Amino acid sequence: MCDQCNCGETNAENSFEERVKQVIEEVRPALKDHGGDVELVGTDDDNTVRVRLQGACQGCPGAAMTMKMGIERILREKVPEVKEVVAVD
Repeated sequence: MCDQCNCGETNAENSFEERVKQVIEEVRPALKDHGGDVELVGTDDDNTVRVRLQGACQGCPGAAMTMKMGIERILREKVPEVKEVVAVD
């Protein structure tokens, strides 16, 4: 059973990218509360996650901190295989 939502699925049943997408959806409301958003661009073979910051997050001086201390931290907690999260334009 999934520890996060008790949905009956094990994390092993979902692909790496599907699990990353689920976590992105979980953090999205917090970003939207501040006028921003995040789009999952994709995942690489080495488990690097590529995202595109949007709205108020795009070009924000605090965007790097939001990404590393927020998005990346949460992703790595919930999907330990994540190597790093990088922003793309």
